Amino acid sequence: MARRQRTPVDGDMTMRTREFLLAAQLDTAVLETWVESGWLMPRRDEESADFSDADLARARLIRDLQHDMGVNEEAIPIILDLIDQVHGLRRMLREVATAVCAQPDEMRQRIVAEIRSVSLRVPSGAPDSEAER
Repeated sequence: MARRQRTPVDGDMTMRTREFLLAAQLDTAVLETWVESGWLMPRRDEESADFSDADLARARLIRDLQHDMGVNEEAIPIILDLIDQVHGLRRMLREVATAVCAQPDEMRQRIVAEIRSVSLRVPSGAPDSEAER
């Protein structure tokens, strides 16, 4: 039987379940539990599931949290949600930075000056929107 090559999907390399289990050092029952819990979300088709490099990193993180750091199952989804929020915010910040960099020099300088003036006015730990004030 020919070995299936990893293929890119949305810029990520993918692997089948067996390869993923070996790379993540998991057994099938644990993987099924994590997928059912929504901690991992492989791409599925009629025949199989494909896991990305991001899924592998997430599985290793979950394993480390549970085994090396003693984090209980109830805390895992909270930690994963917070990590997902941080990644989303970082992506949004990159998009804003890209948009700012695309502006003419004078506009970029005005935007940077406004950001600096706002950051000086808002004390650390203050609510981040008018609705929360």
